[in-house]
Amino acid sequence: MTAAWLLLSLLSALGFYLASPHQRLWPRAQGHAGALRIAATLCAAAAIAAGSVAMGVTAGVFSVLTAIMLAAVLLPWLDAWRQLRGEPREARGHVD
Repeated sequence: MTAAWLLLSLLSALGFYLASPHQRLWPRAQGHAGALRIAATLCAAAAIAAGSVAMGVTAGVFSVLTAIMLAAVLLPWLDAWRQLRGEPREARGHVD
């Protein structure tokens, strides 16, 4: 059950991030922002339900929200890191 709420939490954060207009992980997701937000909300609700069953209501809700917040912080960092890896050194301002 723990794996279920963790996976659903990560999917929820990913859905909300991909629905954001500033994300660059998957540019084609912009056309599906509404559907991504609905799916992310459903994943968050399912994660809270699964977490509540696994650990009790209070611990489940707070654990799920903590996992969503962690993913919501890490996804923009991953996006920025991927963008920097794809740019040539000159575009990043490095001087050799």
